[in-house]
Amino acid sequence: MSTIVAAIKARAAEIGFVACGISDLSPTAHGADFDRWIASGYGGTMRYLHRQARKRKDPSKIAPEGRSIVVVLDNYYYGDSGDSAPKVARYALGRDYHQVTGARLELLADTMRELGAGYTRVFTDAGPVPERELAQRAGLGWIGKNCMLIRPGVGSWFFIGSVLTDLELPADQPFVTDHCGSCRRCLDACPTEAFVEPGLLDATRCISYQTIEKPGPTATELVPLLEGWGFGCDICNEVCPWNERFASPTSVTQFQPIPNSPAGRANAFEGMTEVEFLARFGDTPFERPGLEKMKSNWQAAAGSKP
Repeated sequence: MSTIVAAIKARAAEIGFVACGISDLSPTAHGADFDRWIASGYGGTMRYLHRQARKRKDPSKIAPEGRSIVVVLDNYYYGDSGDSAPKVARYALGRDYHQVTGARLELLADTMRELGAGYTRVFTDAGPVPERELAQRAGLGWIGKNCMLIRPGVGSWFFIGSVLTDLELPADQPFVTDHCGSCRRCLDACPTEAFVEPGLLDATRCISYQTIEKPGPTATELVPLLEGWGFGCDICNEVCPWNERFASPTSVTQFQPIPNSPAGRANAFEGMTEVEFLARFGDTPFERPGLEKMKSNWQAAAGSKP
């Protein structure tokens, strides 16, 4: 089995993932915390989290065939994204990572089937998978005060992907050390004060939630606090010392900004039809909120303090 594990990790590195680890599918250690978070209303309108709760708390229930899960990190960092409003989170300026990382995970799944897997299922920030906790259990990093997974020597500019399999793979040792220490840059930098406490996020106050997940316009009381962000937010990543020191550009060309990006263009969506929107942005993260919300986001970003 050690030969199979070595082959899987070697293939992950060959594909270009910056890290790869293996976790078992035992219940998570934070199931009760998740229930309290949901009950407190911090998940806002993300009702899918309620529907997925049982599987998120116990990954063995995701699929009856599952025995192990291979977790990878996919770097999307490409440097400065510019300060002109409306601003866009770095991950959203390239092609849709669900498609890009998903296709790369399928390559890894192909190798796993060649190594004897009868069942593989790929997940990329979708489905009932507790990605960050599984990544921590797979030894890939620790979950910081900003609720992001942080990896020593890498930072946190990455997507987390996974391949569920029926292979009985030995789990890696979990990452148990918290390297945030007394630092609270991410907490203090959040303009909407979305962190209730270290490691506890009220998603309803998070700029990413307001500009992507929440139906309709951004909450009126939060508009002046957006600091120019029109889609997502990078603030808690940007101020993290681990990113300042270790972030390096991605080798994945699809994560580079698309031509004619809407970032920094105040009228990028005005006068655009649904057909035009889908033609230009149908394979990008902007497709998720849709044209009307993007128009609303751009108006809110323009009305916020820089």
